Amino acid sequence: MKPRSEPTPASLLPALQTHLWFASCPAAFQEALVARSRLVYLQAGESLFSRGGPPEALCCVVAGALRLGSVNPVDGSPRLMLYAEPYHWFGEIALIDQLPRSQDAVADIASTVLVVSRPLLEAWLDLHPQHWRDLARLACGKLRLLLTALEDNASLSLEQQLARRLLFSVTNFGQATQGAARRHVRLPQAYLARMLGVSRQTINKLLRAMERERVLALRYAEIEILDIAALVSKAGSIDPALMQTIDFMASPPVKPA
Repeated sequence: MKPRSEPTPASLLPALQTHLWFASCPAAFQEALVARSRLVYLQAGESLFSRGGPPEALCCVVAGALRLGSVNPVDGSPRLMLYAEPYHWFGEIALIDQLPRSQDAVADIASTVLVVSRPLLEAWLDLHPQHWRDLARLACGKLRLLLTALEDNASLSLEQQLARRLLFSVTNFGQATQGAARRHVRLPQAYLARMLGVSRQTINKLLRAMERERVLALRYAEIEILDIAALVSKAGSIDPALMQTIDFMASPPVKPA
């Protein structure tokens, strides 16, 4: 049975604009994406699409969280590449190259996903081809993150890699607009361990050490960032684009006159 869905209301635009890529797109393209999409409602454990499936849509998490990854063909263990929370966009690579999906997308909790129909979007892009560049910018941003992750894995300590993963989560991978970054991350320790390729016990030990230093606080299936400046310090040198969002988070609130 297909998940329940409904047309996306135009009133969702302001929330979608808290993502820097979407906010940077021309208004006509923003409206075209929303008009050619539906909101799909998934229950926990329900699949949005599977590896090897057709490149049917461009997607954005609106509520909840999705696990993006695959299964190790050798031992059947899950490989988690990305934990996508609001308002993270994904699926643009398959939309551009029209090759089968390279990952599974599964709802971790009850979730809502904006799904833009590929046939409808391509028909619009045929009439407005200049906006293919906007999709390319989204894909290039992902490529930069991938290259950063590869460099991190080769050159940084595990503590630094963990600190960076947490920074990526609270800033939506550097794509959160000012005021949209979060201090609470719903990212279970087991998922962090999978993404970094270590045991849950190793991740727990590092997080407990950060908790004792008052960098963060551990909650049930959630991590609260208490000292963003200290977390940045542990992460080492950060990409300037990501630092814009982090600097805003670290700034003291402006008191009313």
